[in-house]
Amino acid sequence: MNQHPSDQASSLDAAAAELGPGGDLAPEADQDGYRRRMARRKEVQQQRVGERNLEKGLVLVFTGDGKGKTTAALGLALRTLGHGDQVAVVQFIKGGWQPGEAKALELFGEALHWHALGEGFTWETQDRDRDRQLVQQAWEQSLAYLADASRKLVVLDEVNVALKLGYLGIEEVLAGLDLRPELTHVALTGRGAPPQLLERADLVTEMKLVRHPFREQGVKAQRGIEF
Repeated sequence: MNQHPSDQASSLDAAAAELGPGGDLAPEADQDGYRRRMARRKEVQQQRVGERNLEKGLVLVFTGDGKGKTTAALGLALRTLGHGDQVAVVQFIKGGWQPGEAKALELFGEALHWHALGEGFTWETQDRDRDRQLVQQAWEQSLAYLADASRKLVVLDEVNVALKLGYLGIEEVLAGLDLRPELTHVALTGRGAPPQLLERADLVTEMKLVRHPFREQGVKAQRGIEF
């Protein structure tokens, strides 16, 4: 009886986990035994890669209290640009300064469209109506890019914060994601991603805060690290 594709994938995953990554984690002390294990691991890995051949536009969420959410999304942007594809970055909430990433990525010219459409943290702006207006402008710009097949990747930076603050509705964001052409990826960043978005996403990474120099040492935000 033939296995269902999902069952086959699961059994290959289990086999890969059982064989392990090698190195000193492998139980074999002799080279021949180790070589046989790794040869089998290579065979299983090739099957895993070969059977996962679906291509689709992904929804990728980077959330959590730890640092690195925007950095992860912009790493995807750099990778996409490196392959000669076009990227759009729309920054919600953030604004008022040009981060180092924007300066560096100017080298890609029209392949990258970058919009910083916020005016900063809520405690800096102190104007809820103005913040809401700017978020709506950012969302309208985002919708245009989400529907544009020429953009391989759309980064919605800090959109999760706009959702958390109540400046955007989750239903309108989910509807916007459905506008994408089949192979367009979208990365959404920011703390507090709502459960509905996590459920919709293809990939979710949660950054966990373990230690931060601002809190523990009083180190200020530094060029090249925070901006």
